[in-house]
Amino acid sequence: MLIRREGPADIPAIRAVTAAAFAKQGTAIPAEVALLDELHDCEGWLPELSLVAVNEQDEVVGHVICTRGHVDAAPVLGLGPLSVRPDEQRRGVGLALVHAVLGAADALREPLVALLGSPAYYGRYGFRPGMHYGITPPDPDYGEYFQVRTLSAYEPTLRGTFTYAAPFDHL
Repeated sequence: MLIRREGPADIPAIRAVTAAAFAKQGTAIPAEVALLDELHDCEGWLPELSLVAVNEQDEVVGHVICTRGHVDAAPVLGLGPLSVRPDEQRRGVGLALVHAVLGAADALREPLVALLGSPAYYGRYGFRPGMHYGITPPDPDYGEYFQVRTLSAYEPTLRGTFTYAAPFDHL
């Protein structure tokens, strides 16, 4: 498996992987697919933080994206969606994608990454409840599912309310 930056030719495969990963019975196209389309066109889009995992046949089997978010006025990152093709799940693809995007974000001197997700899954990457750092979610109902992973450029004075890139408001 190779992790690399997304290219324009990858968009259809990324959409297909995301649709398969988030498929729900009775829903034609998962909301995460429309979210990705909107993220690609918003001012929070950071192409260097949209990564794909490809297999030996050069097929996209996973995708992760970080977009520009804020803690109050300070720029930070929001992670998601993370998608892995169902037949490739539980094989380390998601693990490799998250590690790669965190490393890329750290290299870009970003202070932190926030997300909404399973504490059991994301805790292994060092994500902790946002309240641990004085960072509150955009919706208080997110509770323990709103998590933050600090990076090398993080300063403990960075506190406040997190906001995602604008397309997340449409979910």
